[in-house]
Amino acid sequence: MESILEAVAFVFYLILVLAVGITFFLKSRKSQGGDKDYFLGGRNMNGWVAALSAGASDMSAWVLMGLPGSIYLYGMGQVWISVGLLIGTVCAWIFVAPRLRRFSIKAQDSITIPQYLTNRFLSKSPVLQIVCAVIFLVAYCVYAASSIVACGDLFNTVFSIDKSYAMIGATVIILLYTFLGGFNAVCWTDFFQGLLMLAALMVVPIVAVFAMKAGDFVPMDVVETGENYYNFLSGGSLNWTSVADILSGLGWGLGYFGMPHILIRYMSIKNEREMKRSRKVGILWTALILTMASVVGLTAHQYLGIACADSKSLVFITMVRNIFPALLAGILLSAILAASMSTADSQLLASSSAFASDVYKPVFRKNASNKEMLWAGRIVVAVISGVALAIAMSPSCAGIMALVECAWAAFGAAFGPTILLSLYWKRFTYKGAIAGIVVGFGVDALWYAFMKSTGLYEIIPGFLCSLIAAVVVTLIDRKPSAEVEALFEESKKITE
Repeated sequence: MESILEAVAFVFYLILVLAVGITFFLKSRKSQGGDKDYFLGGRNMNGWVAALSAGASDMSAWVLMGLPGSIYLYGMGQVWISVGLLIGTVCAWIFVAPRLRRFSIKAQDSITIPQYLTNRFLSKSPVLQIVCAVIFLVAYCVYAASSIVACGDLFNTVFSIDKSYAMIGATVIILLYTFLGGFNAVCWTDFFQGLLMLAALMVVPIVAVFAMKAGDFVPMDVVETGENYYNFLSGGSLNWTSVADILSGLGWGLGYFGMPHILIRYMSIKNEREMKRSRKVGILWTALILTMASVVGLTAHQYLGIACADSKSLVFITMVRNIFPALLAGILLSAILAASMSTADSQLLASSSAFASDVYKPVFRKNASNKEMLWAGRIVVAVISGVALAIAMSPSCAGIMALVECAWAAFGAAFGPTILLSLYWKRFTYKGAIAGIVVGFGVDALWYAFMKSTGLYEIIPGFLCSLIAAVVVTLIDRKPSAEVEALFEESKKITE
């Protein structure tokens, strides 16, 4: 009976998600919207929807499974990830979002990040767009795989469904409503999913604390707390282990400057007034989510003991099912599904838009119609979904947190410095942008492959090398034209 009630909650949630996708599909057919509507919502997003969509597409299932699990098992030294992400999101909303939105409009109304970077230099060369699109396709396959793995773990744990079948089902659902509704469907489902994620993370640890205060409470297993568990220095003192954990945690914040599926949310916001509202909502939502995810991990340590020591990513699921009645547990666990799907759909859309707008049209079909562009993007959504599913189902798949770490670092190192320089440095050149992106991605990959044992997150050396390469190549290159410099100055003006 309990599993039936949990299933009812999940089915209701999935029906709601598909209904949103179908609604926007029908609306798009009536309005005959083009690629700008499908890939950027016509730049008509209000502040609340854009903020929660940016947050939900950022905070995938790792914030409900990976992060609480790491804190549950390893202690307060893992909280630096939350600190780094909060600093990063605040800086992105303040220093990147307003300028990027204005500049992308001035730069020939660009609808993707590669398009913006090319148009920002008034370049006719497709090289930068192609380089960006290739990195998108590679990194998003890995990133989307993490969401599919999370869905598999969820359905396998709750309903004892074979994990492979669960991952296939989740992929089909994500594919359907992304395919149908485009950016509007993705943003509106992200909005509701963001609210559900926040509600679940707020409710679960609070109820767990009250349950532990009851006189008859007994932990599910023996509680084993290491001597440094509550120490922000995971190594117990200021040694390399502690320094690497702190730097790596703070380094997560660098990812926000180069995360395409988050950056295009900034570009989609309707006007300057909505941007200010979106900034406040986005920062507050992220602060609450990260704080409560950390609290879930610490609470689970006392509530579960070592019951999940061998399966740390399941601490949230285990607590919810142990504390709440079946139907309510199903609703709260839908937050994991929401987190997985809200990130995967955003990634699929960002990668498909990059291919359709930045490779297919400029390289293969210069005269492609809007309808043809939409179908090219949808085909790429299907292909990437298939590749991500294959990665998720691979026996060598490293798990949710490892997949997210890998993709997050790749994007942050490759695009972060280039985005910042493009917004704040008039002298920045097209060749400098290409150098920064290629070097950042390359150093990140090499550090991950050969220097992982240092304990330092690869986004840090990747980001620094990308920044150095972009600056050096720009200074060697000739100055931008007067038209490019004029465009830069024009982008700083607030016209709304």
